Amino acid sequence: MYTNILTSYNNGITTITVNRPSKLNALNKVTIQELHAAFDIADKDTNTRAIIVTGSGEKAFVAGADISEFANFSIDQGKELAAKGQELLFDFVANLSTPVIAAINGFALGGGLELAMAAHFRLASNNAKMGLPEVSLGVIPGYGGTQRLSQLIGKGRAMEMIMTAGMIDANQALAYGLINHVVSQEELVPLTEKLASKVIRNSSVAIGAAIKAINAGYEDGVDGFKTEISEFGKCFGTEDFKEGTTAFLEKRKADFPGK
Repeated sequence: MYTNILTSYNNGITTITVNRPSKLNALNKVTIQELHAAFDIADKDTNTRAIIVTGSGEKAFVAGADISEFANFSIDQGKELAAKGQELLFDFVANLSTPVIAAINGFALGGGLELAMAAHFRLASNNAKMGLPEVSLGVIPGYGGTQRLSQLIGKGRAMEMIMTAGMIDANQALAYGLINHVVSQEELVPLTEKLASKVIRNSSVAIGAAIKAINAGYEDGVDGFKTEISEFGKCFGTEDFKEGTTAFLEKRKADFPGK
């Protein structure tokens, strides 16, 4: 079905793996299209309650974009590349109602770090290196990197990382708040799956509402508090809310229908 990615499903979790090890899993046009399709399918699949995104092999999550594809682009082509990429993949992932967890298993550079930042949260192996080296090529991050990096780690640190084009290691990324956990390469997928399984015990409808409310706080011209009030109110009309509150009062585990 796919040329450059692999997908698998187990116990409510769909794992999407970028699979171009000879290119350090770099993102090209085809890979971005395939990732969009895989995320879309997983999000619409009622059995999938969480999505993990990772890279194949032990060297790279995604080591950037495929520069050979756009080295000769014009200004307008460059704008279109960024706009289409953000719409198809990066904004698409950030706004999915199904939670997306990135398991960063090596280099996450340029478009690779931008993909990890579009996920709802991130874990990394202790050999991971992260950075946005675009200015060393005479360009800037174009897949949301200038916005999401500063949201996650603050303006000053984002300015330094982007301007120096330098890489930070997993421990530095943890200290910055860019990632949530650092573990060995062997423990990365098991821990990511463990966290995903904790997530999927809860109401998928409420989680989708929480993602929407949290994201609203970072959107220009949107009042995140108002979005929270609206999403909070909507929860009261769901079957998940009835089940969750009933289960709590009956002192039993909730069995959420996801509606």
